[in-house]
Amino acid sequence: MPRIFGREPAMLLALVAAIVNALPAFGVDLTTGQQAGLNAGAATVVAVAIAVIVHDGLGAAILGVLQAFGALVIGFGFDWTTEKQAAAMLIATAAVAVVTRAQVTAPVPAKLVLPPLTAVSDDAYGG
Repeated sequence: MPRIFGREPAMLLALVAAIVNALPAFGVDLTTGQQAGLNAGAATVVAVAIAVIVHDGLGAAILGVLQAFGALVIGFGFDWTTEKQAAAMLIATAAVAVVTRAQVTAPVPAKLVLPPLTAVSDDAYGG
């Protein structure tokens, strides 16, 4: 299992969850939904960190973070219609696709492509 800051990812998530759940005791007014959103956001960030460490699925991880961030922002009262949310995710998906396309190579070489056949007149065959 990859480590982040020398620790297991589950250990870091437990620490974040403890801090988030303790915030109301120190006067931070968070609803249960906001606490869940913060914990989900932390889990998503850890997932991206793991994706970066193991070099696998980074584009999907980035989109996951953006979705989690969008849910978190809306959970804290930001008023966006579903159309605006969908448009933002569409732009983010297109941006990730553009960046990914420039960095991805095929795992196997392309098949040999022969040049197209040229038309030959009947006179070439003695006809």
